[in-house]
Amino acid sequence: QVQLAESGGGLVQSGGSLRLSCVVSGFSLDEAVTGWFRQAPGKEREGVASIVNSHGGGYYASFVEGRSIISRDKAKKTVYLEMNNLRPEDTAIYYCARGRLLVLDPEDFDYWGQGTQVTVSS
Repeated sequence: QVQLAESGGGLVQSGGSLRLSCVVSGFSLDEAVTGWFRQAPGKEREGVASIVNSHGGGYYASFVEGRSIISRDKAKKTVYLEMNNLRPEDTAIYYCARGRLLVLDPEDFDYWGQGTQVTVSS
């Protein structure tokens, strides 16, 4: 059974940092891309970053490029999203998902976690 479980969200002040974790089960990381998405109240879900787990190559949305790092630990079956210099507009529920392509189109990702809330105060 494919499952993804996020953790690491919380309340942080503007300019702070968080590291989100996504623990996966039921599939091999080497066979998939893992993506991070977010959804703020009243807005559509948008892609944040993705990683090809087999070799570690990553892709970032323009609004986080330079302030986020996506990585994975294959032994722990965990994908991380480190976010720095957080802004109030980064407030959202963050989801990880399994996909096949680096392109951050939610339609290309088939299994999703339940999400973890990130709140950035000004």
